[in-house]
Amino acid sequence: MPKSLTKVVYKPDTQSTDQFIIIVNPAEYHRWKAGETTIPLTDVVDSFQVFFSNQGSQGILGQASRQQLEHVFDTSKDLDVVQLILQKGKPEAADAISSGGSAMNVGIGSFTVDTRGKSLSGVP
Repeated sequence: MPKSLTKVVYKPDTQSTDQFIIIVNPAEYHRWKAGETTIPLTDVVDSFQVFFSNQGSQGILGQASRQQLEHVFDTSKDLDVVQLILQKGKPEAADAISSGGSAMNVGIGSFTVDTRGKSLSGVP
């Protein structure tokens, strides 16, 4: 069964396309947002990685640099930044991810693996 995801998006400026994003557990996030702050943040967030996109919600997500975090949040500590994004950001539903699924486009070709070519002999 796919894992349900919600991303919390923080935009530092309403006119900018810059976005800082964290991935959260939707049930725990809504409980935390409702005032139940005794929930450990490790249960609320999927990871303490802060993602960045300067292309809006359709852009490619990359990891935010320390310089970007310092500039926008005045800190680069992941715990502080995640708490600020949780408080000031807006939740958006995200596509579910599943483990073990195929990422191949079946219409392009078969699932046959070509084993011809160079061997791995001599490779450490």
